[in-house]
Order: sequence, then C-alpha cells, then structure tokens
Amino acid sequence: MSTIITVTQENFDDVVLNSELPVVVDFWAPWCAPCKQLMPILDDAAETYAGEVVVAKVNADENPEIVGKYHVRGLPTVVLFLDGEERERFAGLQTKSRIAAFIDRNLGC
Repeated sequence: MSTIITVTQENFDDVVLNSELPVVVDFWAPWCAPCKQLMPILDDAAETYAGEVVVAKVNADENPEIVGKYHVRGLPTVVLFLDGEERERFAGLQTKSRIAAFIDRNLGC
C-alpha cells in the first residue's frame, strides 16, 4: 500500500524536486473542508499510481515559504512536478476521474 508523504520546508527539495518520479503535491490546511474531502481521493491515487507517481502533501499553514514560492493562492491546490519543475496544477476539489486524467496526461512525458 502506498502512502502520501508529508512534505515540509526541510524535505521539499529531496522529496519533490529531486524525485525521479512525477510528484503530485497537495497544498492543504486542517481548517479547509474541501481539502479534507480531497484527501481520500488522493489516497486512492497514491495506491493506484504506486511506483509511477509520488503523492505528497504540504500543510500550507506550517510551510508558508513553500506556499509563497509556488504562488499558492487558494486551498486545496494540487501541483504536479516533473523533473523538479512545475508541470501542471489545479485548485479546488476535483473528482477522482479528473485527478486520474490530471496524472495520466503527465505520465510518460
């Protein structure tokens, strides 16, 4: 079973920017209701794409440096990184099928 990795300012470069796999990063906060609704969908994605994609989460309240660096304006915001670069993003709650499409179109690039 794959799990979602918690990312902080201290490990962001190692986990996200230096990953050999694409990394889906969920910017969230504990007070954000849509973030809580998105989490089980991302848990499923982590399981479905285990070995192909890393799924990580950044607590926006605890990591304002990362939030600022990547210009996250609303929560949840999900950013896909490939080869250390931002490839694509979306903001707001999405369906399981939309998240799958978001990941699929960035695999094998």
